[in-house]
Amino acid sequence: MKNSGGGHLNSPGLIPNFSLVAATSNLWSNASGETHSVRLRRSSPFSNSSYNSFPRNYMFRDKSSHWKQQPEIPNRYPQTMSRCAVYTGSFDPITLGHLNVIERSSRLVDELIVGVGRNIDKQSMFSAEERVELIERTTSHLSNITVKMFAGLAVHFVRECDARVIIRGVRSLTDMETEFTMTLANRKLDPDVETVFLMADDEFSHVSSSLIKQITPLAGDKELSRFVPAAILSDLRAKLSPS
Repeated sequence: MKNSGGGHLNSPGLIPNFSLVAATSNLWSNASGETHSVRLRRSSPFSNSSYNSFPRNYMFRDKSSHWKQQPEIPNRYPQTMSRCAVYTGSFDPITLGHLNVIERSSRLVDELIVGVGRNIDKQSMFSAEERVELIERTTSHLSNITVKMFAGLAVHFVRECDARVIIRGVRSLTDMETEFTMTLANRKLDPDVETVFLMADDEFSHVSSSLIKQITPLAGDKELSRFVPAAILSDLRAKLSPS
């Protein structure tokens, strides 16, 4: 049913036109049939102030003098729900590109969990425990970051974290092709888990962990700090610098 202003009585955010209430009466009736007096405030039909001043179970009377209850509007996303996302990767080692994605993601959610993948079939430079420690060291300035290890499928890890969002950083179109395939697979494995892509900043679009491994033995600290956090330089040197 439409009011004289063109809105529907069950339209969220719209105030039903008060001409539909008894013309000379300032009465409202709740679901139990009790009638109460109420002072109606004049306001814009698109203002939420008067709408929110009414009890949630009040009833309006239409032009045929029949009381009709305002339907309850379910809230699918309670305000108490924490926004949590998971950023997964190998981080071997963490780069400035990774750190950029972590910092930007941390501003979008209440809690960001960085998942360090552990693959026993893949030879890594740093152990999973070392990678966790390096990430914790470089993200100590962020208060809503938690770093965890995981093995197996990323979507299973996301579920274990009670999250529904995976963050992925994308550097190039080549990355996008790989990530697109992985996202489709994740949707098949768990349709309720969504993937959010963050484009790398221009200055980090060329940075990769494999590149770091190649240039570390040859570059100086000043040059290397353009690719990785300065806090992990000594750890990189210990792993890759020639003896």
